Amino acid sequence: MNILKYHRILLTLCAVLFSAQLVAADAQKIKPFIFAKTETGDMKAIVAKTKDSLDKNGFTVVGTYSPYASATILIVTNDALRNNAAQTDFGAYGAIQRVTLTESKDGIQVSYTNPIYMSQAYRMKSDLSDIKEKLKAALGNSKEYGSDKGLSAEDLREYHYKWLMPYFSDKIELADYKDQATALSKVNEFLGNNKSGAKKVYQVDLPNKEESVIGVSMAGSGDFECSGDQYIMSRIDFKELKSTGHLPYEILVSKGKAYTLHAEFRIAISFPDLSMVGDNSFASIMCAPTSIKNALTKAVGGKIEE
Repeated sequence: MNILKYHRILLTLCAVLFSAQLVAADAQKIKPFIFAKTETGDMKAIVAKTKDSLDKNGFTVVGTYSPYASATILIVTNDALRNNAAQTDFGAYGAIQRVTLTESKDGIQVSYTNPIYMSQAYRMKSDLSDIKEKLKAALGNSKEYGSDKGLSAEDLREYHYKWLMPYFSDKIELADYKDQATALSKVNEFLGNNKSGAKKVYQVDLPNKEESVIGVSMAGSGDFECSGDQYIMSRIDFKELKSTGHLPYEILVSKGKAYTLHAEFRIAISFPDLSMVGDNSFASIMCAPTSIKNALTKAVGGKIEE
C-alpha cells in the first residue's frame, strides 16, 4: 500500500475515533432543565391536564406558584424523592422537582427541572434517574436545555460559578432556634407576616430526619426590591426556552436552624452560561445576592447584618 495513502487512512480513522469520543463526552454532559413539549390552549386547562398526568405517574403537587401572568410553576414530590433526600446532608433541596408552564409565541412551554442535574448539584447519593423517567412518562422529554454545553456530574458536585464564588456547602445561616419544632413554627409564623416580600409556597418534610425545605415566592417589596422574582427573571431569563424552573427560592430548616443557599450559587446552577458582565448578565442583578439574603433573613425572624 502506498505509504501516503496509508497515512490518509490512519488520519481518517483517528479523526473518526476522536469525533466519537467528543460525542460520547457531550452525551455525558447534563443540563439544568428538560423541555417536554409545547401545548396550545388555555393556561388553566393545561395546568389541570398537567396536574392530572403528574398524579397518575405518582407525583404529588405540593405547591403552585405564578411569579408573573405568563407562567405557572408546579412543585412536585413523591416518596422516592423524600427518601433519597433524607439520605444526604442538606438533601432536602432535592426533595422536590419543579414543573413549569410558560407562555411563548408558539404556545405554552411545558418543562421541568432535570432531576439528574439537580441531584449532582445538591451532592445527593442517588442520581434520581428513576425520577427523570417518571417525569418523562408524565410529561414527555424533547431535549435538555439551560446550558449550551452542559456540565459533567463531577463538575456539578464541585460547582461554583467563578473563582472565590460559593459552593453548595457554603450555606447561609439565617436564624437559629432551640429545636426543629420551634424553628418550623417560627419560620412559618414570620413567613405569614410577609414583612420582606417572601411568602410560603410549599413545605416538604423529610422522613425520619429533622430537615424540611420551604419554597418561597419573593415579591421584592420595599427595601428588598432586588430580591424580587420578577425583577431577577426579567433581566436574566431572556432565551427562547424559558428557565422558569429556577423558581421558587428555598429555605432549608435543619436541626433548629434556617439556612439558604448563596444567590451566587443558587442562581448560577440554573443559569450556568450567564456572563459576568454585559446585557442580561449577573452584573444586571448585582444587587440581588445581598437583597435575597436580607429578605430571607427577615422572613424567618433572623437578624440582618449591618
